[in-house]
Amino acid sequence: MTPKWLLYWRWQALWWHNFFLLWSTIDAQTRYSITEELKQGSVVGNLAKDLGLGLSDIFDRKLHVASEADEQYFSVDAGKGELVVNDRIDREALCGQSTSCVLPLQVVIEDPLQLHRIEVEIRDINDNSPSFLSNELSLNIAESAAVGTRFPLESATDPDVGSNSLKSYTISKNDCCSLKIKEIEGGKAVPELVLEKPLDRETKSVHKILLTALDGGNPVRSGTTQITISVLDINDNFPVFEKNVYKVSLGEKSLKGAVVIKPKATDADEGLNGEIEFSFGSRTPNSVLSMFDINDLTGEITLKGELDYETAKSYDIDVTAKDKGSPQMEGHCRVQVDITDFNDNAPEIVFTSQPKPIREDAPSGTVVALISARDLDSADNGKVTLQLANSSPFNLKPSFSNNYALVTSGALDRETCSNYNIEITATDSGSPPLSSKKTIPVRITDVNDNPPIFTQPSYNVYLKENGVPGSILFSVSASDLDFGDNAKISYSILDSKVQDVSVSSYVYINSDNGSIYSMHSFDYEKLKVFQIQVQAKDQGSSSLSSNATVHVFILDQNDNAPAVIYPSSAALGSLSHQRMPRSAKAGHLVTKVTAVDADSGHNAWISYKVSEATDASLFTVNLYTGEVRTKRAVSEQDDSSQRLLIEIKDDGEPVQSATVTVSILLEDGLHEPILDLRHKSMVEPSKKTGRITLYLILSLASVSVLSLVTFVILAVKCMRSSRSSGSCCMRRSDCDDYKNPNRNLQIQLNTDGPIKYVEVLGGDMLSQSQSFRSCMSPMSEYSDFTLIKPSSTTDFKEVISVLDASLPDSTWTFESQQVRAKSEDIKYSNFNKSTLFRIIGCLHTHL
Repeated sequence: MTPKWLLYWRWQALWWHNFFLLWSTIDAQTRYSITEELKQGSVVGNLAKDLGLGLSDIFDRKLHVASEADEQYFSVDAGKGELVVNDRIDREALCGQSTSCVLPLQVVIEDPLQLHRIEVEIRDINDNSPSFLSNELSLNIAESAAVGTRFPLESATDPDVGSNSLKSYTISKNDCCSLKIKEIEGGKAVPELVLEKPLDRETKSVHKILLTALDGGNPVRSGTTQITISVLDINDNFPVFEKNVYKVSLGEKSLKGAVVIKPKATDADEGLNGEIEFSFGSRTPNSVLSMFDINDLTGEITLKGELDYETAKSYDIDVTAKDKGSPQMEGHCRVQVDITDFNDNAPEIVFTSQPKPIREDAPSGTVVALISARDLDSADNGKVTLQLANSSPFNLKPSFSNNYALVTSGALDRETCSNYNIEITATDSGSPPLSSKKTIPVRITDVNDNPPIFTQPSYNVYLKENGVPGSILFSVSASDLDFGDNAKISYSILDSKVQDVSVSSYVYINSDNGSIYSMHSFDYEKLKVFQIQVQAKDQGSSSLSSNATVHVFILDQNDNAPAVIYPSSAALGSLSHQRMPRSAKAGHLVTKVTAVDADSGHNAWISYKVSEATDASLFTVNLYTGEVRTKRAVSEQDDSSQRLLIEIKDDGEPVQSATVTVSILLEDGLHEPILDLRHKSMVEPSKKTGRITLYLILSLASVSVLSLVTFVILAVKCMRSSRSSGSCCMRRSDCDDYKNPNRNLQIQLNTDGPIKYVEVLGGDMLSQSQSFRSCMSPMSEYSDFTLIKPSSTTDFKEVISVLDASLPDSTWTFESQQVRAKSEDIKYSNFNKSTLFRIIGCLHTHL
């Protein structure tokens, strides 16, 4: 019985033989020819030279040889580039009786992947002698056997092929028989013993003949068996079959107990000599005995084992029919059972080259792996097709036979999918078709194609002034979709200027975690807002980056006390001396105290009150405007010299305060000094008032059309929102807009209390700034505009002095209600060194 693996390799060798015969007509193949049984290390051929490779390519490109057999019979000598024998090669074990024995090899060259097919033909040597199944063969021949009767003998076998195979038979010299050779189907030679003369059992009952089988090798090898002929007494008819050869086809999946065939035999004798018993031949191999059974009475052959087309494609059964005569006579026939294939083997997917990691920017068509498919079935049952899942960006590209290359078919993105488990389905063409699946893991390596992304494009940071240097201001964070060094982020601050100073002198950043720290304490009165450009850069090659803006807003603290700008002790002496007539009535405007606070918000809200007074019943100061007025008419009993200590407080926490002393002289018959001063200023304008007029003209010319439109819109809105009578005051500060166009202009509408005003803020008290206030009072028949430009603290005091002295009492507008402070409605612009001048009274007069 032929082993299963040997039959498979015989079939495989025959298939590859036919394939390479066809392939050789298509393209040139590298082919070597060697004899079997070469020693290990024997050179087959110079593989590197034949493939056009250098010796360095064998190591650098990782050349290796893959065999589809279980054994690795060949290897490559990396030092010489030669294909050498790696293990013992037995042609008979590989190819059996096939005349052609070709081992197909796959030469795989990686980096880049390349596949070559080579063939190694294994030539036969005469290393096997012919042999018989047994050393002795017994024949029973009746003495009545006719001359010329032929008796088939056991055939010898020789694993060698060609000229080394079995060629002839001879028998030893004897006096009863001769040898004839009969060719049967398939070209097989069967020796037959021919009776040359009648036998006489009484003369010689046993004949011994030596049968010798010879091959065609050089030297010739031979094998022998002893034929023992026993001469039987007369039973002169033997069973005869209807056919010498029966042929039947049987499906591979036939059930046990199925009837294979029922051969018929007859015997012309009568009685026991005509009764026939059926059996398998005495030399029937175990492979047949384990698969089939025969009924000794009917001759019916049934299946008792499980057929496997891939193990054995056909069975030859020798059936013997014996009578019960004495001696027994027997007849022979041969039953040829051909097995038809059933699609019972699923296709198999084999890796020719293991898949490698692939870059995410690999172009379409990049080879990932080499694979092949095989099916042990035959015909359509062995035809295999491979398919991929539609969702993956990969394709199978057929090369030849059942070999394929797995290639990319589209763009890859590691951030979308870093690992692919590619499922390949192999399906044969059988009915029904069988399939198998195999998953190929493919890892996508990262390419630096994603810049770091901040959590938001800009950040707002609010920082109290006078903070501790080195404290953390804020932490920015960015993320990168890439991997490894491509995702490692370092933070830095881009160089920029804040008040003509590099921003790096204000803050620094931790490059690892994005934490921003202050370099020193900040002063709201000097710096209100600045911005930082933070850059996040990855460590890829080449690196990518992105930027984010951090807006830092300095929050005001009440660290400035109110500053008195009128009356000015520096300009008018140690005390502020004011004169007023004794004829003054209640509500007479004596003077006006004006103070400013460098802080903002609540911290800049100023209130006035009389702290000490010579006569507390005579004078009062407006809590918010600082106007000093008489509470009653002056009497003759009042002292001519009055002294007021006015305390000025802000609304911050803690409260900051300042004081100013006002000395008032009461005189009889005093003309209105303010009217005289006004008349004098109109007739003989001083140098200072001329300069003020010039400033006003220049200020009006510098106001843009957009600002005027803004004022009108805000005024209309203010009037609509105030159904009751009131005044609407607007002030505009223009702080170095021409020098620094990036500064912001802030316009605010205040509707606290009876006085309503709009402030446009900006600029420094001591800088070349411009501040405009527009006062529109519904209480008058028309609206007046008062434009003030304080070029310095001294100038501002002088302007107040001139205005205070030039305006009569009737020109001042009083409000009976006090203005309530609502800090949530007040906003101040973010300009450097801003001093907020707030004049609460509206002046209804013409300059």
